[in-house]
Amino acid sequence: MIVGFLYISIISTKWGNGLRKACYKKLWKLLIDKDLNKKMLAEMSGVSASTLTKMSKGESVNVDILVKICNALDCEIQDIMELVPLNVSINDVSNIGGGNDNE
Repeated sequence: MIVGFLYISIISTKWGNGLRKACYKKLWKLLIDKDLNKKMLAEMSGVSASTLTKMSKGESVNVDILVKICNALDCEIQDIMELVPLNVSINDVSNIGGGNDNE
């Protein structure tokens, strides 16, 4: 059995024709629509300001963070993030998904 951690910022699994990463533009738009800012979201969700900064820089966050944000904003994960193409070649990343690319 293979056990691993799921980090949303870079999903190391191949889908279709390439890799994808998380994009949080939907979250920032939702905050604007709800007339909220990052400081308010941090207070509402219990997520640290530094974690929100990581998200704004496109860095990895744990799924538990996304759940806290969704609970605070009464929304679903797909309302705050989407997967977008990661602009790297599969050859640039070693051991993606732990599998063999030639299969």
